[in-house]
Amino acid sequence: MKNPTLSELLAQVEACRLCPLGETRTNAVFGGGNPDADLMFVGEAPGYHEDRQGEPFVGRAGRLLDELLERMGLRRNDVYIANVLKCRPPGNRDPQADEIERCRGYLEGQIAAIQPQFICTLGNFSTKLLSGKPDGISRVHGAAQPLPGSDNIHLYPVFHPAAALYTPANLAALKDDFDRLAQMLTGASAAPSADTPGVAPDTDPSEQLGLF
Repeated sequence: MKNPTLSELLAQVEACRLCPLGETRTNAVFGGGNPDADLMFVGEAPGYHEDRQGEPFVGRAGRLLDELLERMGLRRNDVYIANVLKCRPPGNRDPQADEIERCRGYLEGQIAAIQPQFICTLGNFSTKLLSGKPDGISRVHGAAQPLPGSDNIHLYPVFHPAAALYTPANLAALKDDFDRLAQMLTGASAAPSADTPGVAPDTDPSEQLGLF
């Protein structure tokens, strides 16, 4: 069976009512960027500004992501950016398990259509979903791992940019991880091992603060 195109997936998301979030959103936030990108970013869910504008990562966390991309010599139109959920949870609460399960097919379709070399997962929710493992972001950040079921796509977990807005240690770790990612994209170094030490705390503060 042929995989749906990004345009077909977008139409499905805009019409989606698989969970109650489809009734409370202002706009669906499908994602955007280069459909042929080697690097894809996957965050958690749209926040207030994303819901209003229909674009991913347009708030403070998005501005930090732009700065980190610039650090790598990249711009938004060089990468593809999406989220686990395509609709904003009320009050920026955490995504619920049933919402993630109902929405995951859209993200999997995006990955199948884009076929990036690396998927940089931002925070715990996207990391746990795509890795299929329960390990928290502080344990696995900065260590590449194969995407389950794929021979040529690697996951690269990092802290969510929102977590770095309030925690200097997380910001330092995020910058280091982006530097390492830039090296891997250019083939300058081997992928880091999966036992790269993490940085406390054990959970991503962006989840505790309701930031996306």
